[in-house]
Amino acid sequence: MNRITKNGMEIEFDKETLRFSFQKDDGCRWRWDRSYAPYMECENGKVFFHDAGEITHELLQTGVGEGILSTYGGFEKEGKTVPYKFQTLVWVEGATGDVYCEWIPLQEEGLEVKKVFWPGPMEFEEKKESWYTLLTHQQGILIPNTWEAEFQTPAFDGMFGTAGAYMPWFAQVRDREGYLAVCATPWNGGYQAEHPAGGPYTKVSMRFEPSLGKMDYRRIVKYTFLKYCDHNVICKTYRNYAEEQGKLRTLAEKAIRNPSIDRLIGCAFLHKGIKTFVQPDSDFYDPEKPEKNNRLTTFARREQEIRQLHEMGVEKLYLHLDGWAEPGYDNRHPDYSPACEEAGGWEGMKSLVDTMHEYGYLFGIHDQYRDYYLSAPSFDENFACRLPDGTIPRHKRWAGGPQSYLCATQAPYYVKRNFKDLEDHGIRLDCAYLDVFTCNEGDECGNPLHRMTRKECYEHRALCFQYLLKKGILPSSEEVNDWAVQSQVFCHYAPYDFMMCAPGTPKQGIPVPLYNLVYHDCVIQPWMMEKVSKKEDYMLYALLNGGAPYLVREGAYPNTDGAFEDRVEMTLEECISRAKVVSDLHEKVGKCEMVRHEFVEGNPQIQKTVFSNGISVQVDFQKQTYEIRNEWIGYQQKQKCSGSGYL
Repeated sequence: MNRITKNGMEIEFDKETLRFSFQKDDGCRWRWDRSYAPYMECENGKVFFHDAGEITHELLQTGVGEGILSTYGGFEKEGKTVPYKFQTLVWVEGATGDVYCEWIPLQEEGLEVKKVFWPGPMEFEEKKESWYTLLTHQQGILIPNTWEAEFQTPAFDGMFGTAGAYMPWFAQVRDREGYLAVCATPWNGGYQAEHPAGGPYTKVSMRFEPSLGKMDYRRIVKYTFLKYCDHNVICKTYRNYAEEQGKLRTLAEKAIRNPSIDRLIGCAFLHKGIKTFVQPDSDFYDPEKPEKNNRLTTFARREQEIRQLHEMGVEKLYLHLDGWAEPGYDNRHPDYSPACEEAGGWEGMKSLVDTMHEYGYLFGIHDQYRDYYLSAPSFDENFACRLPDGTIPRHKRWAGGPQSYLCATQAPYYVKRNFKDLEDHGIRLDCAYLDVFTCNEGDECGNPLHRMTRKECYEHRALCFQYLLKKGILPSSEEVNDWAVQSQVFCHYAPYDFMMCAPGTPKQGIPVPLYNLVYHDCVIQPWMMEKVSKKEDYMLYALLNGGAPYLVREGAYPNTDGAFEDRVEMTLEECISRAKVVSDLHEKVGKCEMVRHEFVEGNPQIQKTVFSNGISVQVDFQKQTYEIRNEWIGYQQKQKCSGSGYL
């Protein structure tokens, strides 16, 4: 057993089991789970660290900390020793007491590593509500060890940089003591979590995957051990880390460069479409009901709807327009032009935009620079993402039929080309939505003409956002993500995971606003406003999160992306009244930090958020009521969710 103590942090290492334990300032000891043995998933199956024929351990002391450096080599494959070798370094930073776990490749020949499962999960087997796990799956989940529902595989298998993990961290708390595990090299990493129905445990740990077929670079996880903490303390600890790393960029800062951000805050969001055309070779094509495949609404009809909303008293509005081009929604990208001729062409589209601006409203379009349709006139397989084995992924899931993925190195060029075309036709954009960038995993490409790692993919996606900002256009994407905070202004939504499931599906944990506790004042988030049943009203979540409201949200595909047809019908007047309440609140807190979230008297059915300007929101999910207060001046507003009221 090796032991290191530094700045109140103690590390113990068992050479026999290769497991670590950690203790901070006489707090509780955190141990890697007894059933865990470090391993790699390789082409021919699992290879455990202890399978190495040569293992050495040594104490390492530097000017900034102390640790244990282990070297693993001498692995065998098919009866022969191969040169594959790697190191692990677990060390304590002297200045902070934080612990870093580093996996370091030295020699990659001999084993085809697909995943590395290290560092290990902590022991966490006490059936108590005060023992809980925090996962950044979409907006956030808190899973008590007593939770009845089983945790299912998260979106994108929990890969960081996706909807499965808006932020590259997870955490666990037991009786007010906890740890925060941050992946400092998240581009090819993710988490896996296990919580059986009813508990009594939750396991969560990191994994790392290759980049272009190789592990290639050092993988780092930073652990911060905390006493007297809860999910608020953990989120604020990560916010401090994000600020140290230069990730934090508030809306107030962004508005200095692009003042139109202030016009977007407090808007009601309107999501409408023009043309839908489902190709016969698309998975969505329904040969039994051909009338479902195609539909068309003219620009003039949309313009009429905008005039109606203005007459009904809607003061601030943002229109997100799908399917505005001739090929139809999700067709022929990135060659998405001209404006849909059947709907009125460029002239009709410009008239709609001019009417929006006449009323002081904001206008934006749906666009796409990842899905690379074979039907696009400029399609060239040489610019599709190519995997290290030379294959090019393809599918035909969406309306446009067969597609591959455009290498993101090319995306900024297409953005410049297409937005110049819009400008040349007099279409003055306030905003633009670049689909899936902040939801789907980063791509990689092995084509030597434009070789790209996942890290570089995220960088090229961000360049697209930056170009729009330079042109005075506010960039949006499907969801939110840690890597995009510096350049993304708003999103399509940043929902809790249960909102993407059919109404009535058991929740996998308690929904908590982990993303907003870190980044609420950095990215504008519109929220679903559906009353999905008599027992569940999404307006409460919009208020609790201090977000913008959807006035009307027409889903591009039926029962997809949270747009379920089974819901309580409301009149347009009711929708406007409800949206007004949420918009008025967003006007006041949209640029404010969410400083605290709590369960009132420990009841998850009654939740409260507090913002940095003193405004608090308390919602009761059972009674479907909300209460908005200004805690600095003692103002209070109480309403049933179906009613209306104003700050």
